[in-house]
Amino acid sequence: MEPNAPKLDAIREKGLLRIALSGDWKTGNPPPAISELEGTLVAGAGVERVSFDATGLGGWDSGLLTCLLKIFERCSAAEIAVEKDGLPEGVRGLLDLATAVPERKGARREEKRDPLLARIGAAAERAWKSNRDTFTFIGEVAVAVGRMFRGKARFRRSDLLEILQECGAQALPIVSLISLLVGLILAFVGAIQLQMFGAQLYVADLVGIAMVREMAAIMTGIIVTGRTGAAFAAKLGTMQVNEEIDALKTMGFSPIEFLVLPRMVALFLMMPLLCLYADLMGILGGMFVGVGMLGLGLKQYYLQTRAAVHINNLWIGLISGAVFGVLIALAGCLRGMQCGRSASAVGEATTSAVVTGIVSIIVATAVITVICNVLGI
Repeated sequence: MEPNAPKLDAIREKGLLRIALSGDWKTGNPPPAISELEGTLVAGAGVERVSFDATGLGGWDSGLLTCLLKIFERCSAAEIAVEKDGLPEGVRGLLDLATAVPERKGARREEKRDPLLARIGAAAERAWKSNRDTFTFIGEVAVAVGRMFRGKARFRRSDLLEILQECGAQALPIVSLISLLVGLILAFVGAIQLQMFGAQLYVADLVGIAMVREMAAIMTGIIVTGRTGAAFAAKLGTMQVNEEIDALKTMGFSPIEFLVLPRMVALFLMMPLLCLYADLMGILGGMFVGVGMLGLGLKQYYLQTRAAVHINNLWIGLISGAVFGVLIALAGCLRGMQCGRSASAVGEATTSAVVTGIVSIIVATAVITVICNVLGI
């Protein structure tokens, strides 16, 4: 054994166990095992008190404290009194601090899984609360729309104009790019199949009807959801964190009229215009493939598109765009108003707004398609 290695010697007297500490009790030196003391520090072993002799103790750090705490735990379990007078003053102070402060309740994370029925009940309760809040929000928005038609809604017209610019003109670049690429893809995929039958002229029909009736509205809705709907949720969520919405309520303003209504009106007005622009860009993308790859004439492609696309197809696309605009605004504002009071909650609200908006668009597309099929248009 090394000369400076930590040593622990137990000297037993009548009712007293004296523990002599010597050597350097540092983390680098392996501490001696206290297994020899376990049989002594138990109830009924005849030991009533434990004292310490640290005259031979050299350097020490947390290794000594760890060993002493283990001894104290065994003494406490056996109801044996401990005398700390023989220990250095610094050791006694740290031991008093370690033993005087109890462990905070809940400091240790314990994996506790609730029963299955309890988890099902909690999920059902959350779903009920979410649906209730959603229907309450929709009802408040309906009331605000009614007040707007009566000229009693209170919101700043400057905010409406600013939101119109943000969700309209500023969205044109990304809508142009995506719509042009969607038209190219539709034309290219259709051309591969139609060329097999020598019917490549009907690429114009495929692109024109698909873009005007469905694809332009759907793709524009998804773009606006990720761009504008997420921005609505983030902005209202940040206002919720900063308690600005509470301040509006305190001053007597309705957050639904002041914040939600102008955003919903802006998207309701801009989405059909964006869809109309996306129709043009998609048809232009299909024209690039038809004229550049299939050898169709520019005038021929234009006339074929004009003959294939009817006014009903255009109206279905524009109505779908208006519906999508309302759904996107409602999803973004709802998640923003439901945002918690932390920075992470803003991110969660933004993500939830995008997911809710896209799901709403897909469901609304299915409903509109069924209605059009029933009406025969």
